[in-house]
Amino acid sequence: MGLSVHQLLLFLIFYVSTFSIVGAASLSLNTDREALLSFRSQIIHTPQSLSFTWDQNTSPCNWTGVTCNTRNRRVASINLSGRGLTGSISPSIGNLSFLRSLQLQNNQLGGLVPKEITNLFRLRVLNLSSNSLEGSLPSNLSKLTELRVLDLTSNMITGLVPNQLGDLKNLTILNLGKNLLHGPIPPSLSNISSLTILSLGTNSLSGPVPNELGRLQSLQVLDLTINNLSGTIPPSIYNMSSLESLVIASNNFWGQFPSNIGYTLPKLLVFNVCFNKFSGEIPSSLYNLTNIKVIRAAHNLLEGTIPSGLGNLPFLEMYNIGFNKLVWGRDQDLDSFIKSLSNSSQLHFLAFDGNLLEGVIPVSIGSLSKNLSKLFMGGNRFTGNIPESIGDLTGLTLFNISDNSITGETPQEIGKLKGLQVLELARNQLTGRIPDSFGDLGALNEINLSHNKLEGRIPPSFGNFKNMLSMDLSSNMLNGSIPNGVLNLPSLSAVLNLSSNLFSGLIPQDISGLESLVSLDLSSNNFSGHIPSSIKDCQSLEKLNMARNNLNGPIPDALAEVKGLEFLDLSSNQLSGVIPPKLQDLQAMEFLNISFNNLEGWVPSGGVFKDRSKAYMEGNPKLCIHAPCRRKTRTHKKVLKASIITCVVGLIAICVISFLIWKRKEKKSATSTSSSNSLRKDRKEPFMNVSYDELKRATDNFNPRNLLGVGSFGSVFKGVIRGVDVAVKVIDLKANGYYKGFIAECEALRNVRHRNLVKLVTSCSSIDFKNNEFLALVYEFLSNGSLEEWIKGKNRKPDGSVGLSLEERVNVAIDIASALDYLHNDCEVPVVHCDLKPSNILLTEDMVAKVGDFGLARVLFDASDDRHHASISSTHVLKGSIGYIPPEYGLGEKPSQAGDVYSFGVMLLELMSGKSPMDESFEGDQNLISWISYNFQSNAIMEVIDPKLMGLIDVSGAQLHAKLDCLKKTIEVGLACTAHAAGERMNMRNVLRLLKEAKDMLIKGI
Repeated sequence: MGLSVHQLLLFLIFYVSTFSIVGAASLSLNTDREALLSFRSQIIHTPQSLSFTWDQNTSPCNWTGVTCNTRNRRVASINLSGRGLTGSISPSIGNLSFLRSLQLQNNQLGGLVPKEITNLFRLRVLNLSSNSLEGSLPSNLSKLTELRVLDLTSNMITGLVPNQLGDLKNLTILNLGKNLLHGPIPPSLSNISSLTILSLGTNSLSGPVPNELGRLQSLQVLDLTINNLSGTIPPSIYNMSSLESLVIASNNFWGQFPSNIGYTLPKLLVFNVCFNKFSGEIPSSLYNLTNIKVIRAAHNLLEGTIPSGLGNLPFLEMYNIGFNKLVWGRDQDLDSFIKSLSNSSQLHFLAFDGNLLEGVIPVSIGSLSKNLSKLFMGGNRFTGNIPESIGDLTGLTLFNISDNSITGETPQEIGKLKGLQVLELARNQLTGRIPDSFGDLGALNEINLSHNKLEGRIPPSFGNFKNMLSMDLSSNMLNGSIPNGVLNLPSLSAVLNLSSNLFSGLIPQDISGLESLVSLDLSSNNFSGHIPSSIKDCQSLEKLNMARNNLNGPIPDALAEVKGLEFLDLSSNQLSGVIPPKLQDLQAMEFLNISFNNLEGWVPSGGVFKDRSKAYMEGNPKLCIHAPCRRKTRTHKKVLKASIITCVVGLIAICVISFLIWKRKEKKSATSTSSSNSLRKDRKEPFMNVSYDELKRATDNFNPRNLLGVGSFGSVFKGVIRGVDVAVKVIDLKANGYYKGFIAECEALRNVRHRNLVKLVTSCSSIDFKNNEFLALVYEFLSNGSLEEWIKGKNRKPDGSVGLSLEERVNVAIDIASALDYLHNDCEVPVVHCDLKPSNILLTEDMVAKVGDFGLARVLFDASDDRHHASISSTHVLKGSIGYIPPEYGLGEKPSQAGDVYSFGVMLLELMSGKSPMDESFEGDQNLISWISYNFQSNAIMEVIDPKLMGLIDVSGAQLHAKLDCLKKTIEVGLACTAHAAGERMNMRNVLRLLKEAKDMLIKGI
């Protein structure tokens, strides 16, 4: 039967259209293929990236990680998460026009997020988290109107959070945490009414939380933790009834929590507000949230009592209220508190350390959840014994009860805690012997029993520790020898501290078994004999302290084979012989103390011995420290003759200098001269002689654009002389005492050499083109600005972050103290700076601090005789800067080393608190010192810590305690330096020693 004309036409139309659709689909799939192959070409070939293959001869729909839609066979989804990909994301990804989901998380992709990705207008899921992407976010992300999920967590994205994100009206999840974003939180995010998760934590965001965010009535998770946000939390946030997780820890928030928070946030499961400045009481309504799992409010300024109602929280997993000012209520004690947690069977983290809680530890402690993993009770006022029931908490991995007043013997039952990894019992009053059962703690990797009254020997069972990383038994009354088992723990890699005990005998050769150990402290014991040569096998050692023992014999050459050694203290022993020359080859050495021994002979001239602020050798009468070794054949007559000649020459030199100074005052308009030769004739510096004309050209005619700062004696300009960056200080001839200041700075810096002093390159004493007097000093240029700029947050690090870490602050303090110790104690003629303040401390590219601006410095010919003070200093002008001047200067006392110590102490307190002594917040008689002293004595140290620093101390366990110990030690030094009476202040050598001890506390906590 034939086809009609009508049927034939229909068939032809259907055939042609079908062919066209198939052809078009094939062509479009080819476009997708090319885009994917271009993407693949940007992936660096590694064993991990080869785990997926794309065969060009097959359909992309069959390729690994690629999914096509069934209707038009176009690429709709790419999922290559966790494939170990390295390389970058090709811009060709923007050609996959039907793509709805792109998931490349958990790889190692770098480079920028390509702007072409915004061409994917059908995209609903974009997950690039956990890579190494950098640069700012594409500016036109608002084109992705279908986007539901945007996850860029854990990259290195910089710049601001774009306002345009507020146009993504369908977005439900926005994760930008763990990047390098800065600036404010855009209020426009409140336009995304569908948002359920907003995560911006671990960035450098600043400013307040926008009140508009309270409009996000579907929001379930708000994560702003670890930023620089400040202010109070808007009330609208506490009214987001859908909120399940409120995480705002480690910021600068303050204010009080609403009392009805448990009613306005009825679905809350996670409440984390740690490391802020919240005050007031913990709201009792929080304990009406029967489903809540996490309550973390540690490190705030909370006070009052712990609310009752813990028994209502059966699903509680983490409860941390540590480091506040909490006390027990009228009917509360530790026993009732513990019993109230009996219903919380899922509790695995419990911390109430660092408060004002007191009482004995009850037997009921053993009834806590069997799932309890970490228990922090330290830093309170608990007394009595540790009950035997502690052994019932078999799930514990960490037990910290340090810094209390616990007495009695340590119970054997602790040995039942087979999973225990960290045991902290330090700084109590424990007595008796260390239990043998401790050796059963096979999982233990950190033990700290220091600062107690323990006695007896170290149990041989300590040799059973196969996972031990750090062991601190210092400051007890332990005796006997070191068990060989302790010295054969290959896992011991962080700290072994046995100092300040009664250990005796030889240091065993088996010490070579500590091949992975970083810090070994055997100081203040009764060890005798030689230092074992096997110490050379401890190749990981960075710190070795054997001071204050009875060691004898030579310093072994083997020590020079420990190439990474940074700290070596062998002082106060009976060591003899010469200093091994090879010690000067230890390039990492930063501190050497071999003082008070019987050493003799030459002192090496290289390495650490170059800097006397790093090498301490006093108390060795036969050691040639200050002069070359000489034969003892000279007669008394010859010595007397040499002394007389020296005195005569010195007297003549003083007369000549006095005459030249007088002559200089009489003839100001003398022809151009330069004091460069007299200042630096003993140094081989470039451009020793520099003229006014050369300085003018170097600073572009003293262009204001090159101005670095203005001080009391002049202006400082950045310049370039013969290709070298310098800082040129032009003396202001109108300033009172300008010439004395110029001479003082020259005199102070003429012969000093120290890594922590700004280097004076040369000086210029000349006339300008108008025939006026011109005086200038040329210094090395330090690129990281002044300490004042860092304290005030005016400088940023390369990653965009603001503020110095605790480690950096302690290092800066040590650098400054090292410089002052050198000026006060190791200069041939002592120098007093007289104007210590943060603006006079400059930082190198490597954040090494250097003391500068010696315009008020005073050279002391004889600190005990005012008649011999150098004439370059005025005795009638108050020296220093307001806030840093010691009180005795105001009473007419002359500049002294104790005055420098006071100024240093003020600066140290400013460094840690972020507040200057002239801060406007101080009213009436209150000042920086009294404010910090009051809070320090009230055990409220966190109230005075710089908010920028608090946000950088988000650690727990041993690291947290180490940082807090370091903070306390450092502030204690600052307060000791600022004692009102000059005679009560310590000298800079002791200050330096204590600051280094504070740094050691940090090292132990790493």
